[in-house]
Amino acid sequence: MPTQSRGHGTRTSLGSRKSLALALGLLLPLLLTGCARPQPRVVAYCAQDKEFAEGVFADFTLTTGLPVAPHYDTEATKSVSLYEELVREASRPRCDVFWNNEILSTIRLQRQGLLEPYDSPSAADYPDWARAKDRTWTAFAARARVLIVNTDLVPAAERPKSLFDLTEPRWQGKVALAKPQFGTTATHAACLFEVLGPEKARGWFLGLRGNEVKVVDGNKAVAVGVGAGQYAIGLTDTDDAITEVEAGRPVAIIFPDRDRPADDRMGTLFIPNTVMLIKGAPNPDGGKRLIDFLLSARVERQLAETASHQIPLNPKVEAKLPAAIETPRTVKPMRVDWEKAADRWKDAQKFLADEFARP
Repeated sequence: MPTQSRGHGTRTSLGSRKSLALALGLLLPLLLTGCARPQPRVVAYCAQDKEFAEGVFADFTLTTGLPVAPHYDTEATKSVSLYEELVREASRPRCDVFWNNEILSTIRLQRQGLLEPYDSPSAADYPDWARAKDRTWTAFAARARVLIVNTDLVPAAERPKSLFDLTEPRWQGKVALAKPQFGTTATHAACLFEVLGPEKARGWFLGLRGNEVKVVDGNKAVAVGVGAGQYAIGLTDTDDAITEVEAGRPVAIIFPDRDRPADDRMGTLFIPNTVMLIKGAPNPDGGKRLIDFLLSARVERQLAETASHQIPLNPKVEAKLPAAIETPRTVKPMRVDWEKAADRWKDAQKFLADEFARP
């Protein structure tokens, strides 16, 4: 009996020492680093191109210590797939912040009550139109919808100046377009339905289809194809077009309908990015810090002066853009009502699916 008692006491003592060692092992790194606990991550759904966004997220983590878990979409289903995920997850949100590469699906999320108001101090200098009245989203860093032409295939005197030129017989089979049901091409379509009216907008798209427009997976594929001489002309975004220019490809950028009369609503379409806090976000505090960072002058300047060359909306941001990138100050912008364009979204999508999703 005494021996058994001493053995039991020995096992208890060893167990206590192991527990103490384990506790010290867990506590010591915290004492040495002065950290209470790891920072919770911020989950960001991001429709902006990964190559342009990942550096911004890395800078945010370096600045704040907060890790970002980004979720990107594919080039072929740009922005639409993330919108659909957010709608599906509405009852149990997984996302904290949505960085959208356009604005109309943002307004649709707002109308469904899926966004949480947040009046970011970083947005104080932005124009009124760039901030939702209920403060559920803020627009920043715009891109333009432009034509990119292969200069070896299209002499300067023959280059199109308007979207309407693309339906001319001389461009039959020579124009490329990203799938118009997705991304900024879908946004552009809804804006044309709003500005031109549904009948004229449908007529233009039918003209493209009748002219054997080449439909490819995304805006980047459009720009790359034109740069390689696969297509003579493409409709794309400035960030994809300028990449081909800076790579030394034989291309030029045209801002379509830039010289329309003042009373004409047509012009070059400038589409902003938008950022928003998701209602019921798992980490709203971290999400707000990421929104503050994305709307900062630092990030707008970075997006302007690095490879994406996006146009700052904050009037106090001074950034140097390439000569090939113009702004609403230098070309006539399309005068689009974003709310009314969002109203046109459903009709435009049905038409585009009927005409462009079939073989």
